[in-house]
Amino acid sequence: MRMEAGEAAPPAGAGGRAAGGWSKWVRLNVGGTVFLTTRQTLCREQKSFLSRLCQGEELQSDRDETGYLIDRDPTYFGPILNFLRHGKLVLDKDMAEEGVLEEAEFYNIGPLIRIIKDRMEEKDYPVTQVPPKHVYRVLQCQEEELTQMVSTMSDGWRFEQV
Repeated sequence: MRMEAGEAAPPAGAGGRAAGGWSKWVRLNVGGTVFLTTRQTLCREQKSFLSRLCQGEELQSDRDETGYLIDRDPTYFGPILNFLRHGKLVLDKDMAEEGVLEEAEFYNIGPLIRIIKDRMEEKDYPVTQVPPKHVYRVLQCQEEELTQMVSTMSDGWRFEQV
């Protein structure tokens, strides 16, 4: 479900704790567009950023009254969310597969990454072997906070003390 400004509000408790535990519904504000979905949908890919976000592991993601704030392009988030809902990649004819691939890599959704790369190879797009991306995050925390912070980060991160 995609919501634009001025539309009716989703169920109470969406995107946070309901009385007695986590609510079923989650609001994601992706690049200014609010998406409403269930925790079950977001948890389909266990190692993904979205799964970790809604499993009770409070990642260092900002929140506001519209839900979790994710600074990404909402145009490409729709196909990501729909893939998690029904396991199929459906794209509008004018949507760039490369854009969806970039988002799938950001959210760490392995099966979707493989599907898009296979589709691109079938269409004879050159899938170039680019060197691995290096993303550096500077973390400043107390020693007792380090374990929790490391446990909430996606797999594949390497830590270096500077």
